[in-house]
Amino acid sequence: MLETGRDPLRQSKDLDDGGQERCSVHVWEMGGKEGKSERSDAESTFRPDVVKSIEEEMESLSDELRELSLKIHDHPEIMWEEKYAHDTLTAFMRDHGFDVTPHYLGFETAWRAAFEVGKGGRTVGFQSEMDALPGIGHACGHNLIAIIGVGCAIAVARAMKKHDIAAKVVLLGTPAEEGSQGKLKLIDAGGYKEMDACLMAHPSGGPPCSAGTGSSLAFQALTIQYFGHTAHAAGAPWEGQNALDAAFLAYSALSALRQQIKPTHRVHGIIEGGNWAPNVIPDYAKCRWIIRAPTWAEVEVLLGRVKKCFEAAALATDCRMEWSEQAGNYDVRQNECLASRLTQAAVGGSTDFGNVTYELPSLHPSYAIPTEPGGGNHTALFAKAAATKEAHAVSIQVAKILAITGARLLIDDNFMAEASSIS
Repeated sequence: MLETGRDPLRQSKDLDDGGQERCSVHVWEMGGKEGKSERSDAESTFRPDVVKSIEEEMESLSDELRELSLKIHDHPEIMWEEKYAHDTLTAFMRDHGFDVTPHYLGFETAWRAAFEVGKGGRTVGFQSEMDALPGIGHACGHNLIAIIGVGCAIAVARAMKKHDIAAKVVLLGTPAEEGSQGKLKLIDAGGYKEMDACLMAHPSGGPPCSAGTGSSLAFQALTIQYFGHTAHAAGAPWEGQNALDAAFLAYSALSALRQQIKPTHRVHGIIEGGNWAPNVIPDYAKCRWIIRAPTWAEVEVLLGRVKKCFEAAALATDCRMEWSEQAGNYDVRQNECLASRLTQAAVGGSTDFGNVTYELPSLHPSYAIPTEPGGGNHTALFAKAAATKEAHAVSIQVAKILAITGARLLIDDNFMAEASSIS
């Protein structure tokens, strides 16, 4: 699930020596600045031998990663049920020399894979998301997120070993991104404490050959239940307390509220119930709503206004209300230093990762894969696009950029210090 605060995407095309169209990746930095596709002088002097090793390793892994991506794509599993993905990805990492911990920290479908070179080096983390969406499969491209994490971890680990650089690379398999805040649960369990920084990338629909390092919306999920009293809808309706009316009034109040909230705020939801009949006053209704805003502070303010709508509906219908707030997703705080270097390294929705960015230096760029018109995230067309060769090719290029940024964190003391100084 990816909710961006603004469209970060930009494309550029030119021709190669053979007259074929090629892409240059343009990265939108925080604050709306467009990054150049060429490496800066500082970037070009950063260990070209390491950069070359990472790029070569990623290319050598590409066919394996393509096969791995399709396995995950063709076996979609919803949040907390990613058993096939767990077993497939842990086996892959074990086969590539990583120390693998399945069912990490007591979560059945979480896992950790680590590779250490020497002692005393820094630790960089990558992430592989796995869960699909109910009914439409990998319509958020988590099969691609999974292989980007895998590719980055293996390529960086091999480069560190080849060049004898003390470092640790950790890849986390993170379940339940789609609505259940899996990463927040891993944070609470200490899953990120060993990392000095954490990186991942997310596909989206948009112009080709583009990526973005903008923020994402903070997110709060709510469950509201109304309890009333049944009665015969024709014989004695005055004896009933209509829970469905309460839910409907709340829905209408929130629809009116939208006129007075900011364009960057989102409030949306559904009404659920069971055993309803047209001749019976419903005594129960459940509402599931989501609040989004550019920052967590704005979500908290909006939450107070939303709650009043539900309370007013309960008062008007004389129903009892139960209010439940699920764990929220913070907005993504892109580390400006990392975003800048990712831009320099470029050659040619809401997410629970936001909670990670509040814990340690982090980067979560989005990038575009080719889709059909109307094929944005969380659509069947996007699920189809996530399995294409074209989407894979773009993902490999993004993985190279992300891996180079991660390697620099491990090697460049000044770069790591700069990234750590930005809160």
